[in-house]
Amino acid sequence: MSTYMAKPNSVERRWFVIDAANKPLGRTAAAAATILRGKHRPEYTPHVDCGEFVIIINASKAILTGKKLDNKLYHRHSGYIGGLKTETARHMMATNPEKALRLAIKGMLPHNSIGDKSITRLKVYAGAEHEQQAQKPIVLD
Repeated sequence: MSTYMAKPNSVERRWFVIDAANKPLGRTAAAAATILRGKHRPEYTPHVDCGEFVIIINASKAILTGKKLDNKLYHRHSGYIGGLKTETARHMMATNPEKALRLAIKGMLPHNSIGDKSITRLKVYAGAEHEQQAQKPIVLD
C-alpha cells in the first residue's frame, strides 16, 4: 500500500471563522495555526501547503491568563544602535490586538516558505465584523 501525497493544485481551500472573545490568546492561536497549516485534513502532506483560510474576529476581547499582561514583552529592533523597542502585552492588546494575535500565530507556523504563504491566508479583526461574508466561512467554536 502506497502513501497518499497531496498535490498542490488539488487542494481546495475553505474559509473558517474563529471567535477569540473570552478565550485565551494562545489557544486561539494554536487552533488557527493548525487550520492554516492544514493539519486538520486527512490528506495532510508536510511538504505541500494544504492549509485553509482563517478569519479571527473579536481579537480585542482575547484574554491573557496569569500575569502575562504585565510580564510578557514584545521586542522589535530598528537595526540601528540602541534601536530596541519593547512594549508590554497590556499596551499591545490596548493599541493593536490584531498584531499580538498575528505574532502568536506566526510563531506557531513553520519558519520557511510554507509558513510565509500560510500567514497570508490569515485575516484578523479587532471587532465582530469581517469583510469575507461572500466566501461563506464555516464558524468554529
